[in-house]
Amino acid sequence: MNFISDDFLLHCDTAQRLYHEYAGGEPILDYHSHLSAIQIADNHRFRDVTEIWLEGDHYKLRAMRANGVAEHFCTGGASSYDKFFAWAGTVPFALRNPLYHWTHLELKRYFGIGELLDQRSAREIWEHANVLLRNNDLRPRGILKKFNVRVVCTTDDPCDDLTHHQAINASDEDLGFRVYPTFRPDRALQVDAPERFNRWIGRLEQGSNTDIRTLQQFLDALKRRHDYFHAHGARLSDHGLTHCYVTPCTEQKAAQIFDKVRTGKPATAEKHDQFASLLMLFFGRLDAEKEWTKQLHLGALRSVNSRATRTLGGDTGFDCIGDWPQAASLSAYLDLLEQENSLPRMLIYNLNPADNYAFATAAGNFHDGTIAGKVQFGSGWWFLDQKEGMTWQMNALSNTGLLSRFIGMTTDSRSFMSFPRHEYFRRLLCDILGREMEDGELPNDEQLVGTMIKNICFENARQYFRLALPAPKPEPTVQA
Repeated sequence: MNFISDDFLLHCDTAQRLYHEYAGGEPILDYHSHLSAIQIADNHRFRDVTEIWLEGDHYKLRAMRANGVAEHFCTGGASSYDKFFAWAGTVPFALRNPLYHWTHLELKRYFGIGELLDQRSAREIWEHANVLLRNNDLRPRGILKKFNVRVVCTTDDPCDDLTHHQAINASDEDLGFRVYPTFRPDRALQVDAPERFNRWIGRLEQGSNTDIRTLQQFLDALKRRHDYFHAHGARLSDHGLTHCYVTPCTEQKAAQIFDKVRTGKPATAEKHDQFASLLMLFFGRLDAEKEWTKQLHLGALRSVNSRATRTLGGDTGFDCIGDWPQAASLSAYLDLLEQENSLPRMLIYNLNPADNYAFATAAGNFHDGTIAGKVQFGSGWWFLDQKEGMTWQMNALSNTGLLSRFIGMTTDSRSFMSFPRHEYFRRLLCDILGREMEDGELPNDEQLVGTMIKNICFENARQYFRLALPAPKPEPTVQA
């Protein structure tokens, strides 16, 4: 049974031609991920399909829990096969969840398996996949080559050592891809949690070789790390925030807050907003000076199950969509930077679908003629990176801006099994445009529409981020 056919998600002839002739063969520029640079540098060999496919995957963990699977088989001490078997038993109950599509797309693209996954097929699929995992083309470097990934941007704390990124990009091996770090300084804002904040300051002191006693020394240390990231190829920063912080705050006031937190006293919610506001302007200026792109991931309500968080820790699948008002604070933040002529390229992602049009129209207020699509309305993120969420995002962008300047999809994933999400997005894009062409809503000009598709899949992102790509391989010489 071939569920994932060549024309999966492509519901008309024009959509099929657009995908196969324009989208399917485009390279991937994965500009936001949580992949491990260490695993790429070491070319990690995955022990089994559970390690590469299930471990740390919040989507699958949430589905398993919803299906009544005990935590022992999710994050607990069950054997790798028993965890895989529990997942296989969940898959049939995931019909209409995007996981059902992704699961079978990933099985097909990585292992050539077209069979539906359930507990009857689990043992055979387990054994077949594990045999293939012994091959080098299913180690990290092989996977990146297999899916024609030209760039991966990881997500990194300012204190992180970037020697693994350096080793990858300086490799004598003809990798065909580059791996760049992304500067994510969210821990610098945690003045409401002095124990975590001060422990992190200790790491920052080591990383920047700076004694941090004052706010100015703190800012100097952050700038040093920003410079270090730039020297290692970084051209993006990222923040995961509930909402933008725009409460006025002088450096004197921020210094007072900093001094108190260094003595172990937590900042109040009001003081936290003030301090975070000053820091976010500081980070915006750093990015603008170096012509970076700043990413804002806004609206996640995290770790809402306190008992589970105490037991399992954060980032284990107990987060949801938040409902903070976003439009005013986001627009104010962009405007504050614009007033100083310090607005960098900006990529804004909303988690609440109710904010689609607010974000799409906010982006349209800050284009300045220096670059096409300077402020980007980001692709469907987290709970929205599925068929409906992606469609909503593209429709909002199309109706209020220029879809043709969109920089396309990114995985935002911790898994090396997630690259088919680019294919999933591209199929949806081609289906939307192909149907509208056949309905007479777009010109019947496949060259015109196909060129836009190719640009959205890769070229727009290449031009926008200005990341150094590996040199293209020379065409083989044909002997006469």
